[in-house]
Amino acid sequence: MRANFRMQRLFVTHVLVMNGAVEADSDQFNYLANVLRMTDGADILLFNGRDGEWKATLSYPTRKKILLTPSEQTRAQPQKPDLHYLFAPLKTGRMDYLVQKAVEMGAGVLQPVMTQHVQGKITNLDKLRANVTEAAEQCGILAVPDVEEPVKLRDLLETWSATRRIIYCDEGDEGQNPLPILGRITEKQIALLVGPEGGFSEEERGMLRNHPSVTPIPLGPRILRADTAAVAALAVIQATLGDWK
Repeated sequence: MRANFRMQRLFVTHVLVMNGAVEADSDQFNYLANVLRMTDGADILLFNGRDGEWKATLSYPTRKKILLTPSEQTRAQPQKPDLHYLFAPLKTGRMDYLVQKAVEMGAGVLQPVMTQHVQGKITNLDKLRANVTEAAEQCGILAVPDVEEPVKLRDLLETWSATRRIIYCDEGDEGQNPLPILGRITEKQIALLVGPEGGFSEEERGMLRNHPSVTPIPLGPRILRADTAAVAALAVIQATLGDWK
């Protein structure tokens, strides 16, 4: 069943079951009562990343308390996407965009990767996870991606599983079509690696090209910003190897 974008959606951490009332926390109360001005008896969609999506009824047992009572499951819980998205952190505004688009494009795991030319920082994983949750709320996504702790590129490659193919965007291969390269990949488990605004260093490009589980791809003749390259790469991967087929 397709997502219903006419109703407000809200992520909660509670178990969702028929008639199992969920109390809104303080931030959710402010959002529902003061921002959206939802009234007693209003309907809302709830999801928690585990129990599918539920239609719930809002009620005010007191002036300072909201209860959300599930009455009907509108969508079953899907399997979490298997695509891993590995990215060098960007500056704050552009990284928010990058994370949101990765969620929209079907990433199941988001893994920050620290590279030599990285310009952004991950100072608050909770903020990053909140950004992921907000994107899921807005896009009708039920399987909320996991957000992993940052890792150095060298450490990532040294411990990488041979069963998952890393596809990385190599700005050194300008002007080529990535589709024939992607068509030769046989692994079912895929990860996409997008570098920082300054690109990978020559040392890092050497590490990547010499790793048995890494495949470099170009993204055409144009110079793309890191956040644009991420969306472009996710699109061609989903169309050739992912869940768009």
